[in-house]
Amino acid sequence: MSTPERLIESTRELLWERGYVGTSPKAILERAGAGQGSMYHHFKGKPDLALAAIRRTAEELRATAAGVLDGPGTPYERIEAYLRRERDVLRGCPVGRLTMDPDVIASAELREPVDETLDWIRERLAGIVEEGKEQGQFGAELDGEEIAATILATVQGGYVLARASGSPGAFDAGVRGLLSLLSPRSPMSSR
Repeated sequence: MSTPERLIESTRELLWERGYVGTSPKAILERAGAGQGSMYHHFKGKPDLALAAIRRTAEELRATAAGVLDGPGTPYERIEAYLRRERDVLRGCPVGRLTMDPDVIASAELREPVDETLDWIRERLAGIVEEGKEQGQFGAELDGEEIAATILATVQGGYVLARASGSPGAFDAGVRGLLSLLSPRSPMSSR
């Protein structure tokens, strides 16, 4: 792995673990096994390197989400796959955690890939809900954008509750509850 790649990957890990303020240039260099001047040789400074790391994290999250949301299955099955996909619940969402970081939120440049990613996921989920409504799988009264926001809130809130309790149980309970609310309509259903 090249030095810039090691720096980006180390910054990604540290941002997830410590946040922006807790990620010092010294910690980045130590984690990357890079010399003292290498960060400034490849990047303008910590904000520039953090932006590259955040963009990479956002791209990977979108690719992972697309893998299940654009995969096979009914709209409900794709939403279920998104909610149940493998994730490190106790570490939290690498993008969602950045929304709790005041330095990231205060910087329009650092916040942009976070906003774009959350918007992309919300829009993709809303489209899947609308697809399910067209197929009669979900009730016509459902608002795709509101359901997408609820799905995203369940995931992000589930991370917070799991981290607070030290157990993935709260995340899993939220997912099960949401899936039961979204359970497809059957032809005999009186919903």
